[in-house]
Amino acid sequence: MSTTICFDFGNTRLKAAIFTNASLVELRVLATGSIQEIEKLLAEFTPTKTILSSVIHHEKAIETLLAKNTKFHLLGPSTQINFTTPVGKPETIGADRLALIAAAVDQFPHAHNLVISLGTCITYNFINNTHAFLGGSISPGMQMRFKAMHEQTALLPLISPSNDFPLVGYDTKTNILSGVILGMAAEIDGIITAYEQKYGNFNALLTGGDISYFVPHLKKRIFADQNLIYKGLYAICEKNN
Repeated sequence: MSTTICFDFGNTRLKAAIFTNASLVELRVLATGSIQEIEKLLAEFTPTKTILSSVIHHEKAIETLLAKNTKFHLLGPSTQINFTTPVGKPETIGADRLALIAAAVDQFPHAHNLVISLGTCITYNFINNTHAFLGGSISPGMQMRFKAMHEQTALLPLISPSNDFPLVGYDTKTNILSGVILGMAAEIDGIITAYEQKYGNFNALLTGGDISYFVPHLKKRIFADQNLIYKGLYAICEKNN
């Protein structure tokens, strides 16, 4: 039985996904991502392999620690992947997007796939059925929209996300919730429609920490998988180790 830990250092949270063979068995949210915290994880699970996807400035000593104790891979431009990147500057593709695309190709290898990730930003990532990542788009995420309205106005409050609101808001809070969440849902449905007009049939894969706020409001058929990025990291780890 083989254990793999896939580390995902994002803008909002640092997470570790623990796989036994190819099955995701546990997901840990890291408090700080410190050397000491990583050491405790390694001692607890004794992984054979590890992979790190990071879009932040992390301690380089973490890479040294993982390489010393496991078969380690740092996700980056030199990573062997299961798709091609015929875009202008493939080295600029974020590590998180590489993992999401790898997961789509691994799970749906014979189809066009549009991966929509709801995190700090919304990323739209299109991969065709010949495994070519054609690109996509990026727009502000939910929390970014809440913060922008609060910080760039004099009176609008900073609110917490909730699904307890009507279409027609009756106070400031519900007006903001309706505008942000239903506005983003309409954006997602609209982008899917535009891709349908261009490419015909494809899978729309929805992932990211905020998906629970949007699945009830989407009209388009989607596959929702909050753990898609970790499945992609596991597939990349296997290919590179």
